[in-house]
Amino acid sequence: MGVLVEAKSLYVGYKNEPIIRNANFKIYTKDFVFLTGVSGSGKTTIIKSLYGEVPVLKGSLNVGGIELNKIRKSKLSYLRKYLGVVFQDYKLIPEWTILKNVMLPMLIAGIDKKTAEEEAMKLLNKVKLSHKLDKFPAELSGGEQQRAAIARAIIHDPVMILADEPISGLDEYSANLVMELFIMANREKDITIMIASHSLPQTFNINYRQIHLEKGQVYELS
Repeated sequence: MGVLVEAKSLYVGYKNEPIIRNANFKIYTKDFVFLTGVSGSGKTTIIKSLYGEVPVLKGSLNVGGIELNKIRKSKLSYLRKYLGVVFQDYKLIPEWTILKNVMLPMLIAGIDKKTAEEEAMKLLNKVKLSHKLDKFPAELSGGEQQRAAIARAIIHDPVMILADEPISGLDEYSANLVMELFIMANREKDITIMIASHSLPQTFNINYRQIHLEKGQVYELS
């Protein structure tokens, strides 16, 4: 397996105030990684740094062969086409139906509308939302919005999915469906998965790595 992400002596944070300090880690293609740590430990900061939202202050961060130190906006847009991001607050477009929200990455990629619609309907069926495709985000529960957000992150077959606390606050049914989606993406589509989470799921049927954050330091737990 090739190296997809490599951090060397990495410092990331805001306004020259590092939250993650002197981190060294690698993520490989097809990896399934849990990024764990208490609230405020820097999980979201790591996730955001991987798609260029939080700047590299010092050291090196390479994602998919692209160095994120002082990356140009045009190069950043190119990188983000190959990533799927699942945000804590879903970031669904409120004025669009769930179907159109899920179609969005394919439309951005220039895929024709009919193909995008067919793929979105397939994924919405997998996440048990085929009966809600004409609804708007405000008409869905939190768990349903999260499942739609994950379908949107998967639809364009990204190289890697970054998910920030994707099952936090979900009921057991929605949480299980969400985790099944990530497993499907990893096993069937070879998508690398990184999930930020307070803790590991109790029952989880897949090999995974655990990268743990504590007091700004990064550790790999076996």
